[in-house]
Order: sequence, then structure tokens, then C-alpha cells
Amino acid sequence: MRTRIAIAGGGLGGLTLARILHRHGIDAVVYDREASRSARPQGGALDLHPESGQLALAEAGLADRFQSAARPEGEEHRILDPTGRTLVHHVPQPGSFSGRPEIDRSALRDLLLDSLPSGTVRWGHRLVAATACPDGGWDLTFHDGHRASCDILIGADGARSVVRPLLTDVALSYVATLVELSVEDVDRRHPDLAELVGPGNLWCVGANQILAAQRLGDGSLRVGISLRAPEQPLDTYRSKRALLEMFAGWAPRLTALIEAADSPPTGRLIEAMPTGTRWANRPDVTLIGDAAHLMPPVGEGANQAMLDAAELAGQLAGSPADPNAAIRGYEESMFTRIHPIAEMSARVQAMMLSPTAADDIVRFFTRPAEPAHAD
Repeated sequence: MRTRIAIAGGGLGGLTLARILHRHGIDAVVYDREASRSARPQGGALDLHPESGQLALAEAGLADRFQSAARPEGEEHRILDPTGRTLVHHVPQPGSFSGRPEIDRSALRDLLLDSLPSGTVRWGHRLVAATACPDGGWDLTFHDGHRASCDILIGADGARSVVRPLLTDVALSYVATLVELSVEDVDRRHPDLAELVGPGNLWCVGANQILAAQRLGDGSLRVGISLRAPEQPLDTYRSKRALLEMFAGWAPRLTALIEAADSPPTGRLIEAMPTGTRWANRPDVTLIGDAAHLMPPVGEGANQAMLDAAELAGQLAGSPADPNAAIRGYEESMFTRIHPIAEMSARVQAMMLSPTAADDIVRFFTRPAEPAHAD
């Protein structure tokens, strides 16, 4: 049987799209490569922006559930130099959701999954090929040989999207190396580190490298090391000793984040698409999220993916008789919206891993507000 709308990828963008379509009475099937919702860890916390991620959740009818699960105090962030000197300390208004409250990625994904009808997500379906049908729509082939078909295919399948090549052959480029570790039960086992990080995020900024930590809702810390990429093979970063050598001379209370980690370090290369990437519209297919506009991970990726989902769902609901017009409208709006955000993300990424990063970041976070202009 042919599904009207198939969404490749059950990340935040794909699930938000399925949820908002469902609210409009439009059925969709989400095909996800994972075996189940709990097949792998989902990463750290996200700060959801009022104009994008939170707006999408409101369109999904999930704003109240989000506020129940989110941590406004997680918006607090501290920026230190390698000696441990505080450069910036932002403390949000207590209990306020007007800013960018944090929510664990796993909690947000569960919230979206729980809002969908049973059977919407087909687990264990890794898309390997999509072939255009002569009469429109797509034949889908999955890794185990299973096949399906759909009228409209939406690629929400991330950085290494299988759907993207149907629209563009754009090449990705490496922008950073990220090494991750975790510290469990930090309040009880490492109260000094709990105090250092606080309830939100900590960035320790040196020349061409950042040591960061983030508080999660389960009482753990997610520690991340960002480096310019690719400077050395990933195998270089698989031991604590090698990482500590990279931060020789830094204050011991900062490098204690590495020493305390319970997990072995895991490294990966961070990629991005060129800013300004567009493609010619093609019937019955489009992209959202990282599949459409993979950016450096500086706080916009999940937010823009969810906003993509809300805008595409709105267009499809508004033009039920002409889905291709809806896709064209979504794409033009998305290209215009994303271009300055992608440029800003690239600038921030370069700034964070520059030789003068500490001074540059302080200026970025303490710059005066833009003056108001009369209409």
C-alpha cells in the first residue's frame, strides 16, 4: 500500500512534523533506522528558542508538556578562561520560560513520540534508496530489503541524508572535532564539579580549543572538548591521558572534568553544508533539518529543524489539493530564513575555535543591544 507522506528519520524534526500533520488530520509514517526509541543515547540538552523550537511545540499542542519537562535554570551559562577566571556569567530569571530553557534531548524526543498514534514510527527501517515512480511518488527500499511506497517523501534523516542526493549533490566540509565524556551522579560523587558547572552550561575557552560541560536532568554532566578539525586522527582522543596533555597548564579544577569522566572519550568529526545551499524544486520530495541545512552545532540545529517541520506542516495543511505548491512555498521561505542563521552559525563556530576566542566570545555575549528604531 502507498503511504501518502513518508518521513525518513525519527529525530526531533521528523517527529515534530508527524505530530503537527496529525493535528491537521494528515497521516504520515516515520521510518527510523534505530531498532527502538531506547536503542541508543540521545545526547545532551537543548535550549529551545521562543521563535523557533518553542513555537513549533506550540503548533504541535505540546507547550504545556514542554514546560513540565524543561529546566529554565539550565539556561544559566558560565564562560571561563584556562586559569578559571570568570569572563561571562549569565543567570536567567528564575522559573521564566521567556528565554531559552533547557530540556534533555531524550526527554523532548519522548514527549514527541508519546504524542503520536501507535504505529506512526516504524523502527528498524533504515532507508537505503528512493526511486521515483512513473506516475509520481516514490518507491522506498530499506536495508533489510523491505519496500514501501509513498506520494510525498520528506528527508528528515540528518547529516548523512539518503534523501538529500535526490535534490542536491552538495558536499559537506569538516568544521570541528568533538570529543565527549560523561560524569555520572555529579552532585553526590563530585560536588566540586557540580558547583563549577552550575545548573546549566560551562565553557572554558582557550586558544583553538574549548572544554565544556553541561548539566543534564538525570544528575549527570556531559563533557565536551571542541577542537579545530581535523587536526589529528580520532584515535588520538580515545584516552584521558592524551586529552589531559592537550590541556596541560590549564587550572586543575577545570581539567578535573576530564579526570572525573566515567566513560571513555568518544570523538567524532563535525561537518556542515556550505551556507546558501539551495536546490531546484522537485515534485513530491523535500528536506528538513540537518538534511536541508547542516550547520555547526552552536544552538540552532534542533530549533531550526523543528521550525522547518512546523512551516512545512502548515503549508501542506493549507494546500491539501496541491502538495507540490506547499513544498515550493516551504522551500522558498526556508531558504530565506536559514541563510543568515547559517552564516551566523559559521561565524560563531570559527570564533569559538580561534586563537583569540576568549576575547571574541566575551565581546559577543556582552555586546550592547541594538538600538530601537522608530517605524
